[in-house]
Amino acid sequence: MGDPDQKTVTPTDTKKDVPPPAPIQVGDKGEAGGYKFDSDGVDGVITKWKNLLDDLQKDKAFAERIAKVRAPGKEFASGDFTKAANPSGDTLLEQTNRMITYVTNYITALENAKKGIHQGEDDAKKAVKNSGQGF
Repeated sequence: MGDPDQKTVTPTDTKKDVPPPAPIQVGDKGEAGGYKFDSDGVDGVITKWKNLLDDLQKDKAFAERIAKVRAPGKEFASGDFTKAANPSGDTLLEQTNRMITYVTNYITALENAKKGIHQGEDDAKKAVKNSGQGF
């Protein structure tokens, strides 16, 4: 029989919101005060973050399996196990989903900062091209 004085431990998740990515600056474009990347190296950084996202998607599949664990039998020990395991599995899945959201937002921020570099380069090319037309 289970111990009547034994309390079920339920994980408490105090962080419900996913924080925004830190400011990102690529070259001289983007927000200062956070991470700064040179325009030549930002593609490598984006690739690393995309690889991390792929790994997190795989982790999510495992977390879903853990969160959905069921008792192998109907005896008290199996029931006690799932009472303890399911809340932990749910928290693991929730945290994995938050990490996926954060990494996705960070990739988007990196790509937007990179687009700012390309837009600036395009604007400079247009300005040079149009600079002699008024003479």
